[in-house]
Amino acid sequence: MAETETASQNRRDRRRERMEHTREEVRQFWQRVTEGRELDQLWTQFRTEARESYGLYSREVDWDEVQKTRPWKRPFHAAWALFQAMLMRLSPARRVLLLVAGLLFVLELPTLLVFLVARQQHPGAADAQFLALSAVLFFILLALELADRITMKRDLEIAREIQHWLVPEKPPQIPGVDIAFATRPANTVAGDYYDAFVRAAPGGERLLVVVADVAGKSVPAALLMATFQASLQALSVTAGSLDELVAGLNRYACAHSLDGRRFTTAFFAEIDPATRILRYINAGHNAPMLRRASGRTERLEAGGLPLGIPVEGPSDGRYESAEIKLEAGDLLVIFTDGLVEAVNAAGEEFGEAGIFPILNSQPRQNAEATLKALMAEVDCFVGMARQHDDVTCLVLRAA
Repeated sequence: MAETETASQNRRDRRRERMEHTREEVRQFWQRVTEGRELDQLWTQFRTEARESYGLYSREVDWDEVQKTRPWKRPFHAAWALFQAMLMRLSPARRVLLLVAGLLFVLELPTLLVFLVARQQHPGAADAQFLALSAVLFFILLALELADRITMKRDLEIAREIQHWLVPEKPPQIPGVDIAFATRPANTVAGDYYDAFVRAAPGGERLLVVVADVAGKSVPAALLMATFQASLQALSVTAGSLDELVAGLNRYACAHSLDGRRFTTAFFAEIDPATRILRYINAGHNAPMLRRASGRTERLEAGGLPLGIPVEGPSDGRYESAEIKLEAGDLLVIFTDGLVEAVNAAGEEFGEAGIFPILNSQPRQNAEATLKALMAEVDCFVGMARQHDDVTCLVLRAA
């Protein structure tokens, strides 16, 4: 009797161990699938992605034509128009596959509804075969689309690695100047650019600081960013002035901007480490914020239009430059519009007003600490909302 009870207890222990092992495997699988996100975070992410997908397809719909139909027909016309917009995004072969799968499902939908709702009959063998075939075709279509996405993602990962080569990993070590920078692409590759390096200029070596934002996002913007970086490095070799450097970049940009449709906003600053004189040109970029050690804030706005916009007339695309003198403790923040236009789930923008509290709360912190505090504030404001634009920020503090 005791042996029987022991055997039963052992079987129960083994079943319990198997159940615990299964639960642990399910938990780990769920962790991999969700990447550790809670259900409310997943739901927020799904709603954001659904809105963006709807916006992508709805742009292809002629809503004026939909409004001309009778009210009771509008939902059907709208659904059909959205379906066609999705369909035309596929290759011809996959369009046919989707139509066949959809047709098989629609033909057997009444029988399936009767079985699920009325419970009056079971689907026949032919019905089950058609439904199974429809599901298989949908799965094949999904697998093909995923294969394309994986291939494209691999190519984009390589492109992202190349982009990392085009921007500095660490700021230069310049006596009297403390620099930190950070960038976050909205997609795998970005159109933002930043750099800081020493170049030969009239009167001696100067620290050149550049932050730029190419119009657009993803691959097109990334390609233009690469050409901007190449042009900047090539022109920086010559010992020309900052005005000549920016004029040369603008001439190249105008020749390849498709009549101004592919422009670039940029901020350029040259600093003489010995005198702390900063000369700058703002080419249509967000005006950087200069917080003086006294607490007063200035905006660096002198410059002109974005690079790549053709100009006719006396100005001929020339840019206005300006000079300021940095004092110990002064803090300069250069950023792209992705930072101030970051939105939360309610659609509210972070705005430039969100930067001032960070600058005022970091009067004696180094550039790295100030940058981390600013990026953390943006993250806190945005929450789980999807990032819509590249975010780049460069902080410079005069020591």
